[in-house]
Amino acid sequence: MLMFAFLSEGDEAATISLGHACLFGQGGVVVPARIFVEDGRIRCEKTAAGTAGLALQYRVEPKPGSDAPMGDLLLRTCVLPERDQPYLLSLELARRRIMLILNELEDWGLFDLPEDDPVMDHFGRARDAFSRALVSQKTDPTDTLGGYSLEADRQARLAICLCVDAGEELALRRADQQLAQRAAGVLYKRALARAQRSDENDAFAAGVPVRLIDGGSVILGSLPRVGCGINPSMFSQTLCESLRRSCDFVCVPMRWNDLEPSEGAYSFGNTDRWIEWAVRKAKLPVVAGPVIDFRDAAVPDWLHIWENDYETLRELIYEHVRQLVIRYRRSAPVWTIVSGMHASENFRLAPEQVIDLTRVCTMVVRKLHPKAVIQIEITHPWGEYGADARNTLEPRLYCDLIAQAAVSYDVLGIRLQLGEPSPGGASRDLLAISEMLDRFAEFERPIALTAFGAPSEMLQARDGYEPGQWGQAWSPKRQGDWIAAVGRLAAAKPYVQSVCWQDLADASRRFEMVAGGLIDVNGQPKPGLERLAALRDEMRSLRETTVGS
Repeated sequence: MLMFAFLSEGDEAATISLGHACLFGQGGVVVPARIFVEDGRIRCEKTAAGTAGLALQYRVEPKPGSDAPMGDLLLRTCVLPERDQPYLLSLELARRRIMLILNELEDWGLFDLPEDDPVMDHFGRARDAFSRALVSQKTDPTDTLGGYSLEADRQARLAICLCVDAGEELALRRADQQLAQRAAGVLYKRALARAQRSDENDAFAAGVPVRLIDGGSVILGSLPRVGCGINPSMFSQTLCESLRRSCDFVCVPMRWNDLEPSEGAYSFGNTDRWIEWAVRKAKLPVVAGPVIDFRDAAVPDWLHIWENDYETLRELIYEHVRQLVIRYRRSAPVWTIVSGMHASENFRLAPEQVIDLTRVCTMVVRKLHPKAVIQIEITHPWGEYGADARNTLEPRLYCDLIAQAAVSYDVLGIRLQLGEPSPGGASRDLLAISEMLDRFAEFERPIALTAFGAPSEMLQARDGYEPGQWGQAWSPKRQGDWIAAVGRLAAAKPYVQSVCWQDLADASRRFEMVAGGLIDVNGQPKPGLERLAALRDEMRSLRETTVGS
């Protein structure tokens, strides 16, 4: 059993929530466990022996000299061995943060930053605070903090807030650096030259994705496009103009329960209306899908009849995909064909069935629309759902398995929706997001941020899950700030092909996220709409000098 001591009373800075808590093993793979508080300690009962780390939502206190909170963020400890004595939670969270920053400094070649640089200054102060926490662990024999001194806890929490601040600055600094290199074509020219030298028999057309010789990711020859998803049931001139002014493409979701609410009775009117506007009037490319998505908001009730009859379910999915591709293949060049298959939401599918359905869906598109760009979408990219659910696949394992099965697809999509009171929806800092994207880039496919989103208000806790917050509480302004930061961070990654906001407008009938649109229910634009348009405009202006555009 793993145990963690924490300060639970009289200090709001140490308030924690176990709603998002989970254990993870080597490689970040979530492992089933029972996590609870007893006798002032967090106790973690694992189902298997071995080392593990704890991930949980933690309130990061303000920096010294500031009243602005750093947020309620999902943080992780290092992987730890079991022992009879508890670990000090704040100390282990700080240890993991310091290790993360050291790894990123090494990977990004930024160790030569001067000591007076804000990033290195904050990081140096964090390491000093961590050292003081280590030294003062057992200095107060009268304390009641699980055998640890209160001073050690204070210093460790100081180290956490300084590390989070340094990590955010580091992630944005790296994004500025990479974006400048992408715009100048430096990264792509270098990768293309190395690829051509490695195999003189291969010809590389300018602009095509290039795999790095030493692995790790692909390098793209142009800057990413910026798009936004829509709700097919909502259509107005205001929405159309907002979309035209702010996006390079439109994502038209094809939720099964909207298109075929009754078995065999299709209703294409709303989807046709948006696609016709995008193609004929706005001249905007269309990204179709997700097509097969087993979330509650996307599955028709009648499909559950066949949940335990896999062969029939497979045939129904095959026929549904075939119908949609035939209908929209002339209008949609890009297809997000499956979403979250690894999470098995609603339908408990065996791993081999998940891989089989993924293969079937991509094969249909390849057969009927050979020139289509096929995206496979990953939901809950950190994989927290694996702590409680059976018959699920860890996201990276799913990517490994579809590669081994030679599933034919072009782009790996990532659905990044944070600030929600639901599994996987905890708020995270920018460095954690950057690290996650880099890990998925290792599968050597271009990456699309197919649906990134955060709310414009603080959502109510649900089923024990807290939404958390990134710095200050979620608000329209904070949502806009998040769009600018995360959008720029993702756009700077040399392997990111596109970024797409989750939903254009709020609606009484929720599909993606409460208050997650860029236009409120009264039709008034939020600051986020302008920030998305600014990101699109910046990419357009830079794209003129990008190699391969």
